[in-house]
Amino acid sequence: MATPLDVLDVLVGLNHAQREAACLTRGPVVILAGAGTGKTTTITHRIAHQVASGAFAPERILAVTFTTKAASELRERLAALGVGGVDARTFHSAALAQLQWLWSRYTGEPLPEVLDHKAPVIGPLARSLPMPYRFVPRRELAGEIEWAKNRRIEPGRYIDALDDHTPPIPADLMHRVYEGYERRKRAAGRLDFEDMLALAVRLLVDHPDAAHQLRQRFHAFTVDEFQDVNPLQAALLDGWLGDRDDVCVVGDDYQTIYSFTGASPGYLTGFGRRFPGARVVRLTDNYRSTPQVLTLANALARRLDPEAPRELRATREGGGQPAAQAFSTEGAETAAITDAVRQLHHDAGVPLEQIAVIYRINARSEAFEEAFAAAAIAYQVRDGAFLARPGPRAAVAALRRLGGEPVMPAVSSVAHRLGYTPGVIPDAADEVTRQADLARLLALADGYAGAHPGADARGFVDELEDRFSVERDGRGVNLLTYHRAKGLEFDAVFLPRLVDGELPFRAGRSKADPDEERRLLYVGLTRARHHLFLTWSREGRTTPSPFLAEMGLATERLKRPARKRPLTRGTATARVR
Repeated sequence: MATPLDVLDVLVGLNHAQREAACLTRGPVVILAGAGTGKTTTITHRIAHQVASGAFAPERILAVTFTTKAASELRERLAALGVGGVDARTFHSAALAQLQWLWSRYTGEPLPEVLDHKAPVIGPLARSLPMPYRFVPRRELAGEIEWAKNRRIEPGRYIDALDDHTPPIPADLMHRVYEGYERRKRAAGRLDFEDMLALAVRLLVDHPDAAHQLRQRFHAFTVDEFQDVNPLQAALLDGWLGDRDDVCVVGDDYQTIYSFTGASPGYLTGFGRRFPGARVVRLTDNYRSTPQVLTLANALARRLDPEAPRELRATREGGGQPAAQAFSTEGAETAAITDAVRQLHHDAGVPLEQIAVIYRINARSEAFEEAFAAAAIAYQVRDGAFLARPGPRAAVAALRRLGGEPVMPAVSSVAHRLGYTPGVIPDAADEVTRQADLARLLALADGYAGAHPGADARGFVDELEDRFSVERDGRGVNLLTYHRAKGLEFDAVFLPRLVDGELPFRAGRSKADPDEERRLLYVGLTRARHHLFLTWSREGRTTPSPFLAEMGLATERLKRPARKRPLTRGTATARVR
């Protein structure tokens, strides 16, 4: 027989606010958990306390996360506390399990098979688009369909629902793709990830007996990362709850960075309006970063919420000042970061895997890939390496087929066939990346042709693979975007390219929401444990990101060459007003 959980034992090691949250076992609870404040610890101990106190049997609790990894970690931590039987899943996994259990029983219809990826369905539709739209990455078209479906916007309402949202291709063409996608998907008898949630909502609304059976199964709910909930997920949670209120949501509206998926911090900040009388617990003791790092994060927090900012309190001992430095060119900036990474690793003993370079869009990885490869510094690209991204990947495949043709004519022909349009600034970030990648490929080809007269396309492809050969799966310096960095932490973090137009991001007619861009930077800052480096260049007409001034950092023009002011030396430390 299992040893009963001790109510007091599951509270051991928690700070005052964490313990307060863990003891609120019933009714609506919202936990505002700042970066690095131990939110996973708090919710696992709260669930354990729900079980130990007898408030709920473990099999009556559903804990929902946003990633499979987070759900697995939650189960592992609960097991370490002696709690088994809690159902911890992602929203999609929970919806699919419920559909497999109840859909056919109550509808009399077979449940369609799950579509692994939208690209096979979208591909033929994209190829039928007029030039140059047929070269827009399939991922952008899929993302736009997800944007609509997460907001519960059917194809018939798509154009009217756009408001100020800018699709990746003209609205009438995007409507045609969306409508065709839904038609082809239904004809194939398939279900996509958004359909899982939508059908689960429909099941609960249209079949009260199914809703009753599910509500008998689950009595209490915990939802992690609630700031990332979209309308479809919020509707599913409402369906699970019915008229009950035993729900705990956890999140940080300062880290809402997925509005492009439909996420809105309003579900978190408006939780008290949805559940009057909900108890609110704020976690502000930060166990991750040094006080110096948190000084910058808190300065930005005051801009995120001018009326009542939640500032993080450091629990770690002090460290060095974050380095903030301008460079004369992007090349000098990249070189200085490369030198600083080498210095951190060799002189300070920081493992390469504990160093991260975080940037706004995927296109920015290429310069660091090339620099690190040249310096024999191992790296890993978490969002897709240069040669793995759509533009270069397709180009390399085409160049292999061309084989012995001269380099420049071959690369130029391939790039233009793939939709390379120099001088045109795309509106969408993915297309900015693809155009920049194709431009970089042409520049590399030009350099290779100049150094190797008479060389052919096959030799150029071999050169590319050598030039970008230091990437290691799961090893080396982490190169990743702000979006991919969320939920991670590193001993040392570099935030390069902090210029206006990059952060906040602008491209073509598209201008990112400055509030969300500010939250992206906040996420980047709070990934750092010990070392933090903020850099930007003064090349051409670029100006520093306005967020630097908001943090009190001086951004005056350089008085001497950047390479003489190494990032890891005290002369480059940030000046915080």
